[in-house]
Amino acid sequence: MGHLQDNGFKVDAIDTDEMAAIKASHGITPDILGCHTAEVGGYTIEGHVPADVIRRLLSEKPTNIAGLAVPGMPMGSPGMEGGMPVSYQVIAFDMQGGRSVYEER
Repeated sequence: MGHLQDNGFKVDAIDTDEMAAIKASHGITPDILGCHTAEVGGYTIEGHVPADVIRRLLSEKPTNIAGLAVPGMPMGSPGMEGGMPVSYQVIAFDMQGGRSVYEER
């Protein structure tokens, strides 16, 4: 949340016991599961997706995806600084289970 706020995004955090249902309704399946779920510009953002990648998504406005995900909590992703950074992928996903690499970090 802090990473997005630090990069100019307005964040309204909501605590709920319904996260599993919310994630499922937005096409989030175990293979792309992260720790945070957000909605921005009609897209779902799952996990530690960097703010500049979200800005790219909002600029490009692809119509064939539902959102972006960074599965797990890879070291070096926003909010996971410290320790030994690892390479990770930002995955574009659709509601039919389609997956593609949107960007690699």
